[in-house]
Amino acid sequence: PLLITDKAGREVAAVHAGWRGLHGGVIESALARFDAATADLLVWLGPAISQQAFEVGAEVRTAFVSAHAAAAKAFLPNAAGRWQADLYLLARQALQRAGVHHIYGGEHCTFGETADFFSYRRDGVTGRMASLIWLASS
Repeated sequence: PLLITDKAGREVAAVHAGWRGLHGGVIESALARFDAATADLLVWLGPAISQQAFEVGAEVRTAFVSAHAAAAKAFLPNAAGRWQADLYLLARQALQRAGVHHIYGGEHCTFGETADFFSYRRDGVTGRMASLIWLASS
């Protein structure tokens, strides 16, 4: 999840961005809905699977790198001939390209932090998590 607000606290958005959404422009689409300038936005990156735990095929890496060469930094080769993808870095890159510079969070791993997060990939069973943002009534 990404939680987004403007510095004045007048606009908010909650966005889910897995690799498909990141590649498909979900962040850019969300930012376009704001009246505030992107330089005036604050973004918190919520819990996600870490690069160490998130393996993808070459087709995923190719899709990102062909769109933005800098995305290559978000992929590390592994011993199985596949790639470890850094979703946090890919999200940060998209935000920075759009002009967002106030980016926070991005330090948790839903796969590795077993006491704090559910992970279907890890456990084969689902649980529920929520990241919330809202506007307080004046």
